[in-house]
Amino acid sequence: MLLLDKDIGLSSNAALQQVKRLFNAAKAGHTGTLDPLASGLLPICLGEATKFAQLLLDADKTYRATLRLGVTTTTGDAEGETLMKRDVDATLVDFEALLGSFTGAILQRPPRYSALKYQGRSYYEYARKGVEIPRPEREVSIRALRIVSWRVPEVDLEVSCSKGTYIRVLAEDLGEALGCGAHLSALRRTATGGFDLADAITLHALSQLAADERDARLLPADAACAALPRVELAAPEAASLIEGRSVPRPTLADGIYRAYAAHRFTGIAEAEQGVLRARRLVAGQTSAEPIESLES
Repeated sequence: MLLLDKDIGLSSNAALQQVKRLFNAAKAGHTGTLDPLASGLLPICLGEATKFAQLLLDADKTYRATLRLGVTTTTGDAEGETLMKRDVDATLVDFEALLGSFTGAILQRPPRYSALKYQGRSYYEYARKGVEIPRPEREVSIRALRIVSWRVPEVDLEVSCSKGTYIRVLAEDLGEALGCGAHLSALRRTATGGFDLADAITLHALSQLAADERDARLLPADAACAALPRVELAAPEAASLIEGRSVPRPTLADGIYRAYAAHRFTGIAEAEQGVLRARRLVAGQTSAEPIESLES
């Protein structure tokens, strides 16, 4: 897995394809789309690590967001056309007073310009044709919301949130609550799934490295599972999981685990009512010899 610092102006898929080519990888997948307007941390899974990418897709994320107060746009961000301009009379105290009501479990109405589907077509397809469709609200969780800088008409926020949170919708909703409207003018992802932007590398820097130096930037396949508790398997237990059989583990609490045999990563397994079953296994294993983890 590679920790990439995606540049502004590049789609997540375009960044993915460039990384895939640099490593000559047969399989690759990113772990949470960043719009072209946004930059920052984009973990990219290669090869066997793609099997565990969903864990990072589901992880909480942290952003540095810049809101432009007093201006609303068709898309909720700086790429859209201006809808309305209003004076900004609010103070920092006014804005701070709002943050509590936007922290915790909140409801968001997905934006018109999004990749969500309605009757088999993306929301943005309807939006481009001026067709209104139902956009039911969804519950998301804002773990933390902090003002980093107040310099009207712009304000910088640090946002830690659950998956599925639209930061541009948060910007719009904060602006409406403030009475002046707002849109998202810049966005940078700084953390996800326990990984930090400080450890990421840009595409340009990556392309300047020799092949062995690029390889040294890769994290092991089990890095995507780092947030899961670890379970060690005896050789017979590992063989049973690999062959599709369950393993009695009465002392394990219910949940998902990253499994190892002789310190080698085997995959992820689920414990339920004292029984452990394989969920996703690293390919190329036999019951006699699990594949070596890159961390070994």
